[in-house]
This record gives sequence, structure tokens and C-alpha cells, in this order.
Amino acid sequence: MKTIQIVPLSTPQTLTLAARDALRAADRLYLQTTQTPCIQPSLLSGLSYETMDDLYESCEDFDALSAAIADRLTSGPSCVYAVPGDGCYAQLPVISEIAGERGFVVRVLPGIGYAKAAFPSAQEGQYYTAGKLPAEPQTDTHLLIQELHSYTLASDVKLWLLEYYPAECLVELATMDAEGSYHIQAIPLHKLDRQKSFHATSVLCVPPLPLLEKERDSFTDLLGIMRRLRAPGGCPWDREQTHESLKRPLLEECYELLDAIDSGDDAALVEELGDVLLQVVFHAVIGEEQGRFSDRDISTAITQKLIYRHPHIFGHKTVHTADEVVRNWDALKQIEKGQETVTDTLAAIPRNFPALVRAQKVQKRAAKVGFDWDSAQEAYAKLPEEAAELEAALQTGTNIREELGDLFFTLVNITRLLDLDAEEIMHMGTQKFICRFAEMEKLARESGEELRNMSFARQNELWELSKKSELQ
Repeated sequence: MKTIQIVPLSTPQTLTLAARDALRAADRLYLQTTQTPCIQPSLLSGLSYETMDDLYESCEDFDALSAAIADRLTSGPSCVYAVPGDGCYAQLPVISEIAGERGFVVRVLPGIGYAKAAFPSAQEGQYYTAGKLPAEPQTDTHLLIQELHSYTLASDVKLWLLEYYPAECLVELATMDAEGSYHIQAIPLHKLDRQKSFHATSVLCVPPLPLLEKERDSFTDLLGIMRRLRAPGGCPWDREQTHESLKRPLLEECYELLDAIDSGDDAALVEELGDVLLQVVFHAVIGEEQGRFSDRDISTAITQKLIYRHPHIFGHKTVHTADEVVRNWDALKQIEKGQETVTDTLAAIPRNFPALVRAQKVQKRAAKVGFDWDSAQEAYAKLPEEAAELEAALQTGTNIREELGDLFFTLVNITRLLDLDAEEIMHMGTQKFICRFAEMEKLARESGEELRNMSFARQNELWELSKKSELQ
């Protein structure tokens, strides 16, 4: 069986005996590159070898490079391929596939990469490649970032880290000298991309950052805090909460978020969005504790829903307008929810919605099958009839709740047909009342009177004056 032995190289001092023996015994020896100080003349003394440097110049992209390297390695009998650092792992899938097709077995010898060679005391750290950073770092352990080969890449890494670490945080940059030895210097994070030079052998070590020292936090941090609050010895109040007890707080936080949106205050908006996110995290951790679901289940569910309901983005469906998107969304939702009739779609609107919102949504869905007035004027013509039925109910003392509901429902219909939001209109009406009441109370004080001591007739007189003041 023909083999390809891959030998990781870092520094001459950390070369393993197995790697040295493989290099010495190779009939065919290939080097990924000689353009690195870890390839010392003493290492190759007396050896015959070929490099892949010419392929780096001729191949158009990384996949083509990996395929060309695999082709060269499999062009003869068994061989040894020496790769600086951990550089073999990016090429390994392509090399293994092509080698397997041609009857070769690929073996990677144990070795020490650049990061371990530069920082042997940080063995328990999290290892990253500078050009392939995750969305967020794991800040509770050492970060070892390899292949920091350019100023541009150093700048990208710095900006990524500054999202979580203080600018003055001391980091250690390991640089390999011409003899293949590492030299380490401690520098403030904000000066990372101002160093004299960078090389593929350069490694950055970032120390663990305690939670209370972080300047910016992630979703993972928020989950960690909630787990700590609900753990034994945590906060008594947080530990008592359940999905049911958090229903009202969630609703209240959503209303406060709406107020922040209306205010146009970004600081308030950020704060209230955080409060809503906290409610999501609360429910996620409770579900996790009960073994029912986790935060990953929540993010997966909404991600899959978005993909499913956007076939014009993630599939092959074509749409041209926002209205088409909405119609397609509703159709997919109906299939997804198993809604077979129009009544099913009406009943699916949550009962916990604010009443005016739910009424407007029910009317809108009924209108999709043609059950609707042609105009707001036609709906308004129904109003006297509903008012008369309410008047009769008041006189008899029966069906008052039912007739009030019919009257409200008609008013919502008029609002919807005017393309207005019933909930917003009601809020506006309430706010208008508050403003007029404030003016009425002001007029009372100016006249030396107290509202609670007035007759309703006098109060109403001041009310009318407050209305007139709005026009001035």
C-alpha cells in the first residue's frame, strides 16, 4: 500500500523524533514551502527534496492549489510531505480524496504547531486561524491565533477582539527569527497592527478575560449570566421564575420597547431590546434546565422558518413585489400549521393578542376570501345599527357585553378599511384625553379650584375650554 506521510513542522527545537526519522527515511520528500524560518539548512542537510512553491505561483485559487499538490504527491511511490505549522489541515480533505482514488493512504504524524511551539504553557487555550475567525471569541480561556501573516490580517484580528476586550488589554505576539526561534513581546491590543512585521509563523496569545472586566458582551455571555442567576446559590427571585410567571413581564417589556421605538431615542431602544432579549434568554435557560429545549433549538427553529418561508431567496421561486412575498408567506404558513380552512386561519390568531389587534387581524384574513365591505363608508353605515342595538341592550340590561363587542368590531372595521391601525388610533385617543385632562387641571388650578371639589358640569365646562385651547 502506497502512503503519504504528512509531517508538521514548527521550530527546529520542537521537531519530534518521529518527524525527523520520517524526513530522513523518505525516498520522495516534498516541502510545502521553503519560505519560512522553520525550514533550517541543518534540517535538510543531505536530503533530496522538491517544494510546492511553484504551485503557489501558478494556481488560481486554494482548491486548485490543493488539487495540484495532491497530484504531485501521488505521481509516484510513497512519499513524505513536510508542512510548516498546521498548514496541512486546510489541504487535507482534497489531498485525502485524490490520494484515496489513486490507492494511497494518508497519515498525519503527530507534531507541534506554531501556537504550541510559541506558547507551550497555554496548552488549554482555544486555537484559531487568523483568516478564519468565528463570530465571537471564547473569552474565558487563552486565545491562540495562528498565521497572522500581514498587517491587514492583524488589523482585522484587532477589530474583532476589540468588540470584547479593552483596548489596553496586554496581548503577546510571538515572532519567529531567522534561526527558527520564537521571540515574544507584550503589547496593548490596540497596537497589534502597528508592529514591524508579520509572517505566517506569527502567533498571537490573548489572555482570558473575566466576565466582569469585559467592556462588551455577547449573547453567550448573557446566557451564562442567566445560568448563574438560576443556579444553586444564585438569585432567589430568578430561581423562582417559570414560563408561566414570565408571561406578564414579557408583554410589559414588549410594550416598553414600542414606546422606545416611538421615542426615536436609540439609547432607550437598545435598553428595551435588551430587556426583551433577556426574556427570551430566561425562557431558553428554563427550557434547558427542564431538558425540554435549549437556546440552540430556538435559534434553529427561527432560522429554519425563515429559510422555508423565503423560497424566493433560498429556493427557486420568483417574486417581484412585497405583496407577492406576503401572499407566499401566508400560503406557506398555512401549510406549515396544517390550516385547511379559512376558519382555521382565523382561530390561529392568538387570543393573547391585544383585542383591537386581534380583531383587525381576523378581519384582514376574512377579507382575503372576499368577506369585506367595499369601503370605510359602507362599514360606517353599519355603525348606527350597532349603536341602536347597544342602546336597546342598555335599556333592557341584557346582552350589553355582546353589543359593545359588535360596536367595537365595527369601529375596527372602519379603521382597517381606512388603512389605519386600530391599536395605534386607540393609543392616540387615550393620549389626547390625557393632554386635555392636563389642560383642564391646569385651568382649575389657575382659577383656584380643585377638580375633586367641582361638579361634573363645572368640570365639563373646563373640558370644553381645554379643547378650545388646542386651537389657539
